[in-house]
Amino acid sequence: MAKNPKVAIEDDTVSERLRYSVSLVKQGRHQFYTLTIPSDILAETCVVTTRKEDPKKGFQRELDKKRAMEIARYIDDELGTIPSSIVLSAQSAADLQIVGRGKTLEFTKRKDAFLILDGQHRVYGFSMAKTALRVPVVIYNGLSRRDETRLFIDINTKQKPVPSQLLLDIKQLADVETEAEEILRDVFDTFDEERNSAMAGLLSPAEASRTKITRVTFNQAVKPLLPLFASRSESEIYDILNAYLMAVTAEITKKTPSPLLAKPVVFRAFLALFRPVVQRLVDKYDQAYTSENFQTILGPVFSNLPIAKLEKPGSSWTTLRDYLEKRVVAKLTL
Repeated sequence: MAKNPKVAIEDDTVSERLRYSVSLVKQGRHQFYTLTIPSDILAETCVVTTRKEDPKKGFQRELDKKRAMEIARYIDDELGTIPSSIVLSAQSAADLQIVGRGKTLEFTKRKDAFLILDGQHRVYGFSMAKTALRVPVVIYNGLSRRDETRLFIDINTKQKPVPSQLLLDIKQLADVETEAEEILRDVFDTFDEERNSAMAGLLSPAEASRTKITRVTFNQAVKPLLPLFASRSESEIYDILNAYLMAVTAEITKKTPSPLLAKPVVFRAFLALFRPVVQRLVDKYDQAYTSENFQTILGPVFSNLPIAKLEKPGSSWTTLRDYLEKRVVAKLTL
């Protein structure tokens, strides 16, 4: 990169003209330049316009400083790499020009030279990091505010994020699982693979599904129960939870053949009910965690239970759990 001599700008201050090698790319109605820019230069030349700051022309979201700090720590502490490009729109203050037979981009180093269309948290995170980086950048030139806004919408709607259930499924390959995530993965996989599983055929390991339980839903339901199993192995956790869910399934089957545990609201509600049910089982049967013993505790809960409560449970698993827990207490006998 070469620097031009400092030049005067409109407000009578002096600013540098910076030059970087670029490539021109044409896509659809627009063309843009690809290049790399030092992270400190990005911090000094890029701005955003939020709806709060400019209700008429702003379109960016509010900056999440915590997220930016996480990016800075990732760069400094984990020697992380973020290869995705920052997308910018050159503003008039940049006075952007292409020189050197079309291979070099030149602009004025000013704080309002570029408007960020995508990547504001990365730019801010890079500026907070101690480590200097060379950052991939895409620069559009000559865009109207309408064009900038449309590109912002396209970037944030056309590019779908990776599903959470897939990320959970592949964390083992990246060796970034927490201890709890490792336990939950093992228990989920056992439920998915074992023939005697109460959830056989009702789980979706890596894809979103409306008719099956995903890893995300499973983890949300089971993670709060892990402290109960502090001294138990993954296989023991599976055995106890499977006995419980087999008992739930047996009681549901008395009323309908539909696999209602495949409904996320129903699944989460019954897992949240596990704690009071298992407490009553321990009081009555010590630590004999059999499906039959669980069913003895659950039987009165299902007595006269309108199956519509489970077939059409609504959207709140906590409401269903509260309803079921009241029945546990109401049906208690000594």
